[in-house]
Amino acid sequence: MSAIPDPIAEGLQRGWKVHGGPHAALPAALDCDVAIIGSGAGAGITAEMLARAGLKIVIVEEGPLRSSHQFKQRETDAYGQLYQEGGGRKTKDQVVNILQGRCVGGSTTVNWTGSFRTPPDALAYWGDKFGLTDFNEAAMAPWFEQAERRLNIADWQTAPNENNDVLRRGAEKLGLPTKVVRRNVKGCWNLGSCGMGCPTNAKQSMLVSTLPVALDHGATLLVQTRAARVELQGDRVSALVAEPVALDGAVTGVPVRITAKHYVVAGGAINSPALLLRSNAPDPHGLLGKRTFLHPTAGGVALFDHDVAGWAGAPLSVFCDHFLHTGPVDGPVGYKLEVAPVHPTFAMGNGGGIGAELAQRAKDMPRTQLMIALLRDGFHADAAGGAVKLRSDGSPVLDYAVTDYLLDGVRRAYLTMAEIQFAAGAQAVRPVHEQAANYATLAEAKAGIAALTMKPFLATVGSAHVMGGCTMAADAARGVVRPDGQHWQLANLSVHDGSLFPTSLGANPQLTVYGLATRLTHGLLQRLGAKPVILA
Repeated sequence: MSAIPDPIAEGLQRGWKVHGGPHAALPAALDCDVAIIGSGAGAGITAEMLARAGLKIVIVEEGPLRSSHQFKQRETDAYGQLYQEGGGRKTKDQVVNILQGRCVGGSTTVNWTGSFRTPPDALAYWGDKFGLTDFNEAAMAPWFEQAERRLNIADWQTAPNENNDVLRRGAEKLGLPTKVVRRNVKGCWNLGSCGMGCPTNAKQSMLVSTLPVALDHGATLLVQTRAARVELQGDRVSALVAEPVALDGAVTGVPVRITAKHYVVAGGAINSPALLLRSNAPDPHGLLGKRTFLHPTAGGVALFDHDVAGWAGAPLSVFCDHFLHTGPVDGPVGYKLEVAPVHPTFAMGNGGGIGAELAQRAKDMPRTQLMIALLRDGFHADAAGGAVKLRSDGSPVLDYAVTDYLLDGVRRAYLTMAEIQFAAGAQAVRPVHEQAANYATLAEAKAGIAALTMKPFLATVGSAHVMGGCTMAADAARGVVRPDGQHWQLANLSVHDGSLFPTSLGANPQLTVYGLATRLTHGLLQRLGAKPVILA
């Protein structure tokens, strides 16, 4: 792989303006047309469009700049360098482990490439409850199409690995529909290490797609630089104060002050609301940081009589959304079925067990299949999300309760996953729950699952998707930002990331962010008087 061209190394050699960390020193001050906080899905799309329009932009990223020659397919390297809090970010009560990117490209650099348009029922709910009537399926389609063309999003054409095929053939035997995942890849080597950064540059993350274009058009990128706060003057932001940080988050020097005509906050749900909270941004209706959602995710392990090798091949290529549509969107919580890659640190760290039991699970890893169920959050009174809060040092934490309503969905998902795994030929199944055992038959699994105590910490729940906290709505009483992305009380600040979502989705969120960011940036260019730009 050393012979694979590295677009980041080549760009730096061409003279990209990159400051912070091991790169050029941070200047004391910068002035630009638009300052963008973050470099993930929303920030990357926004940066390319603004830069191509001829605007002077500065991109501020808390994490490091890493590229393909540094992606070694090693979990120990990836989690500590590329994820928030070293891959150990958790909810305030420590119940839910939250995986979010913290590097140039954000979560797009480390996700599993699943690209799904916003489900129509979610868009309809947003229209009904939040006045976003112009964000229906037809209205959003052109913006999704641009993002799909730009990022090579298409159905995965290669046969699924065995980990995914268990879901496909088990569901098929039960008469349940499955679908092929659409992935944002080009020339994929089918290695299976997407979550550790793509070593071949096949994944069309912001790292290798939009951000290089923005930098080639003169954008300035600040890395290992945390957006500490925005300074306010009346109804406007007067400056962004950012501080240099080490990989562990410790401040390493004096801050830089960035002045701009407009500011785009795109640090992701949790970090974006936190920045506005640290800045004492106007919040007349007490909405900032509230209605922050996850896709709480339950797991089910199955053992087969042959190697599954769940670490090899595209980690996500088959899904089943049947159980999102068996009842009303605001009824009992629905869930989407996928699989997760069986990498040692990830699987052992999130699969429960200690001592000899955990050692046996490690020995069984080659023949282990891992199915997951992503619960749809935010459509029911008992799934009202959580709240982003600030610790004493100003760092953010999500206060989020795994309620009985959600745990009911977890129990139902355990049973569904067991049924599919046995139908696919599993010798034994085990829900990822501290009280669960290996069940050798479906009847045994049904009885075992029914007897589980459904409480936090016993039922293992994680999430790689955080949404909401800066809700977009048709009026200020229901949202933090307007339908065009602009803050309701701050005239020169917009939000372009997943914190805009009024609910969770029931689908992996990256394409929703891409589509929204494309649409919102188109409108921002008009408001700034810049030339229009088509993403693709």
